[in-house]
Amino acid sequence: MGEVRIDPSRGSVGFGSGLHGWAFTLKQFAEMYSAMFKIDVVKLMNRLWGENFFNSKTKKWAKTKDEDNKRSFVMYILDPIYKVFDAIMNYKADEIPKLLEKIKVTLKHEDKDKDGKNLLKVVMRTWLPAGEALLQMIAIHLPSPVVAQKYRMEMLYEGPHDDEAAVAVKNCDPEGPLMMYVSKMVPTSDKGRFYAFGRVFSGKVATGQKCRIMGPNFTPGKKEDLYEKAIQRTILMMGRYVEAIEDVPCGNICGLVGVDQFLVKTGTISTFKDAHNMKVMKFSVSPVVRVAVEPKNPGDLPKLVEGLKRLAKSDPMVQCIIEESGEHIIAGAGELHLEICLKDLEEDHACIPLKKSDPVVSYRETVSDESNQMCLSKSPNKHNRLFMKAVPMPDGLPDDIDNGDVNARDEFKQRARLLAEKYDYDVTEARKIWCFGPDGTGPNIVVDCTKGVQYLNEIKDSVVAGFQWACKEGVLAEENMRGVRFNIYDVALHADAIHRGGGQIIPTARRVLYASYITAAPRIMEPVYLCEIQCPESAVGGIYGVLNRRRGHVFEDSQVAGTPMFVVKAYLPVNESFGFTADLR
Repeated sequence: MGEVRIDPSRGSVGFGSGLHGWAFTLKQFAEMYSAMFKIDVVKLMNRLWGENFFNSKTKKWAKTKDEDNKRSFVMYILDPIYKVFDAIMNYKADEIPKLLEKIKVTLKHEDKDKDGKNLLKVVMRTWLPAGEALLQMIAIHLPSPVVAQKYRMEMLYEGPHDDEAAVAVKNCDPEGPLMMYVSKMVPTSDKGRFYAFGRVFSGKVATGQKCRIMGPNFTPGKKEDLYEKAIQRTILMMGRYVEAIEDVPCGNICGLVGVDQFLVKTGTISTFKDAHNMKVMKFSVSPVVRVAVEPKNPGDLPKLVEGLKRLAKSDPMVQCIIEESGEHIIAGAGELHLEICLKDLEEDHACIPLKKSDPVVSYRETVSDESNQMCLSKSPNKHNRLFMKAVPMPDGLPDDIDNGDVNARDEFKQRARLLAEKYDYDVTEARKIWCFGPDGTGPNIVVDCTKGVQYLNEIKDSVVAGFQWACKEGVLAEENMRGVRFNIYDVALHADAIHRGGGQIIPTARRVLYASYITAAPRIMEPVYLCEIQCPESAVGGIYGVLNRRRGHVFEDSQVAGTPMFVVKAYLPVNESFGFTADLR
């Protein structure tokens, strides 16, 4: 990865205020002082941080503090900033002009009559603009695409690391096949259309170029989620302006017009016909806080649906779902994220007044023990019987299934070996996993533990259909099941195929799955947040109080060595999390 650590004296740390829009790095201050000291900038940067003290009388530097000298960071960086703050916020009108002259800030005519906070913002922004510090840090410390893609290609590309596309990405080769990753959709000035914004990793993207647009569900060799289309226009996106441009070579970011019909949020664009996808961005949080929205007047429903589609496009994290109950649900990462999304929805995307519910939290249903008896269900015509039990999955397996380490498309012998080694499953049973569910990929499985049953394969599809239905709507609260393994032990079937069709088997399978679930000590699981709260010692008691009121559970509290600060880590149920931060304060 190259150098990952940061160090203020190398200029890779910025200090500042995002709210007031000013920031600086030590490099900028070193440049201001280097002429005065006649020391070269790099040397001076090292002097301005850490154990370096300057005595202004003897003009000597020292590594230790005594009564005459002062820490250089305080003396040369903090003091000037404090002086500016002090003069402006305490309205010392006679000092301000002298100070401004010293820091070489000339105010525009319309700013001259401001005072207090407004003047402070203007002065700090002019003196230490945040954009400059940030741009400088990016330019100096982040590796260029040519350097970075050499080691990042393996993390970015899903296909084999030696095919044409991978090699071109690795070398950032403008002559190679086009590989571009679209990371988000940016709403344009005309309603409902989006620029696909992304980065070109190899080749070059040009106006009118014919290419393959691959969504996140595309798999090489298949046709789904793949479109072959020409790119209408390529544009440069510069802050608030967009500028049309002929073509964009690799290593740059740009916007595309006319791709938004084919991609929802992210995707890969390529001209290489065997290209695999670029890896989809993974978020460290999942959208768990959900609210239901409805229009204030029912006539606006179509507008709301259209608005939700646009919102889903423009934010890669948000999920917009229509529940079985007909509610329109927006899922976001937290309170703040949701507030922003709802504001966007109301003002930009749907443009209608909305009603929002309290948070909707999705639960999961699970079992905590093996079924205490064999469960039997007969088909409506009494000719078929299914015998089953439910058992909880071992810890960690549902997570592995969620992460895709164990999935439905794996080669079954390999998957069985993994389950046997890691979770002590019986190999012969682990080979006979019929399916995962809900939706064919979820963290529940049906395992065939029968020995020598006739006609079993003929009812497999029907049982699988019943299982998908059952684990989508659990018994307790009609929520998805999680971490349940259902074992089929015996099946008695009618000899004539006509009497064991889907209509007989599917409801039977669902009933026997429900029965085995109920007999296996069912439980409901709720989503919890991991909170990390930092506070001074005096506030710890209050934090415990707030957490207890909200069914929180503290599992670790530790003092930061050498400081009065405490770090409290706790689990907090998502259902109780609304207004939590306000409550803490």
